[in-house]
Amino acid sequence: MSDNLIVRTQSAYSYPLIIKNMFLAPIVDNPDQEIVYRDSLRFTYREFKKRVRQLANALTTMGVKPGDTVAIMDWDSHRYLECFYAVPMLGAVLHTVNVRLSPEQIIYTIDHAEDDFLLVNSDFLPILDQIKGRINTVKEFILLNDTPEDPQPETALPIIGEYEALLADASAEFDFADFDENTRATTFYTTGTTGLPKGVYFSHRQLVLHTLGTIASLATSHEQGRFHQKDVYMPITPMFHVHAWGFPYIATTVGVKQVYPGKYVPTVLLGLLEKEKVTFSHCVPTIMNMLMACPEYETIDLTGWKVVIGGASLPKKMCQAAKVKGIDLFAGYGMSETCPVLTIAHVGTRDLTEEEDTNIRCTTGRSLPLTQIRVVDENMKDVPADGESVGEIVVRSPWLTQGYWKDSRNSENLWKGGYLHTGDVATLDQYNYVNITDRMKDVIKVGGEWLSSLELEDIINLHPRVAEVAVIGMNDEKWGEKPLALIVLDGAEEAPKEKEIVNHVRAFIDKGLMTKLALLMKVQYVTEIDKTSVGKIDKKVLRKKHL
Repeated sequence: MSDNLIVRTQSAYSYPLIIKNMFLAPIVDNPDQEIVYRDSLRFTYREFKKRVRQLANALTTMGVKPGDTVAIMDWDSHRYLECFYAVPMLGAVLHTVNVRLSPEQIIYTIDHAEDDFLLVNSDFLPILDQIKGRINTVKEFILLNDTPEDPQPETALPIIGEYEALLADASAEFDFADFDENTRATTFYTTGTTGLPKGVYFSHRQLVLHTLGTIASLATSHEQGRFHQKDVYMPITPMFHVHAWGFPYIATTVGVKQVYPGKYVPTVLLGLLEKEKVTFSHCVPTIMNMLMACPEYETIDLTGWKVVIGGASLPKKMCQAAKVKGIDLFAGYGMSETCPVLTIAHVGTRDLTEEEDTNIRCTTGRSLPLTQIRVVDENMKDVPADGESVGEIVVRSPWLTQGYWKDSRNSENLWKGGYLHTGDVATLDQYNYVNITDRMKDVIKVGGEWLSSLELEDIINLHPRVAEVAVIGMNDEKWGEKPLALIVLDGAEEAPKEKEIVNHVRAFIDKGLMTKLALLMKVQYVTEIDKTSVGKIDKKVLRKKHL
């Protein structure tokens, strides 16, 4: 077969799939289109490209070089978008820090990623001040400031300069070099069933292909769920989380108006939706619930607003309520390890009843191009595509993380048998719609964020009255899931009130050892906790008995 390899002319340009080439050659070059940050800043794509080059010059002057890691802690902003481009285009790695992690987890991810430089919003300075003596790798800190009246907030960190001032002093000319498309571009951390967050990473090639694949999929629908040049895009998924599901790259490549809301405040989000005439967003069900519960929601015309729901299943009740409001709500699926989009729940062209339409929107959806999804049994055999037989989702696609950063054991488990194992249990029907029915993991998903049941069990077990505990996820309309702690008490005294157990957990939250989402926990006292034949807690049985 080697005889069939193409012959490359010596002078021919080998076009690498790198972010630079999405930046220089988007699908739509729209220099006068707007990028908006909250109600405080508005500029054009022409200025955006200038600012990206200024940022590249500023970072280079600071000493950033290919192979370095540049971290960012910020709300959803134009600065984040500029970092999505400038940092990887320098050949450096962008680490998007999950600001919702506990301080202990944040310090772990900074050290594990070996961050060399850190851009930090002033809102997060207290977190870094708390752990500053234990940040061992970072050489320089850059301030991201939304309060011009306080240009230098009080902090013990050695701040080298403020973002806008550094850009103002930098040249707007920069020639980005070519390099291997398999160069690592981004890293971020996901929490799961183990105590330590795991680092996932993506190459330039993977981000480019994910961008093009998702654009292609969103363009296939006849009407529903389309993303096109006249859309106005606003993320309501944090930009630290899988590049805001990859949509900022998509929006920039298509050249649409972009609106970045900063910190998520329901009235601000709704105000921007109305004022900027936003037509395309994505979020988890918890955020959608929060918006629907806001009084302003009833007074705003949201007809034609398209929203991809991910991170947890889309409730049918929510979907029906959105359709009454004229909102095009539909599910998407992926995970941190998959860049993330794998499927989108487009309705298709069949004639459907209202109920059938809602049911399809709430499925996991159909796969993107170049994505091979299988639903398999424990022997890696495909289950029947009958909409009833269940198995684990395994997948191949060119944009899946190739492993966990510096974690070969978990990487091999992730890719066992040459397919990425999602740990999600699902069915597949005759129309190739995937529908997740359960999760194999014991991790609990609260508001789209993972909460480790094992970590919470370890903390509850430290209470003097607790003899044994198992934590499982219980369905919740607002949060998707909440933790339910099943506790066997030590001793015959009166059971402690639920508030006492919660306050016990709160003490560990205050120490930065557990996320605040644990405070949503419910407590139930039991006489025994079911075990498997080898003595392990049987959470499958516990769910049947207590949920």
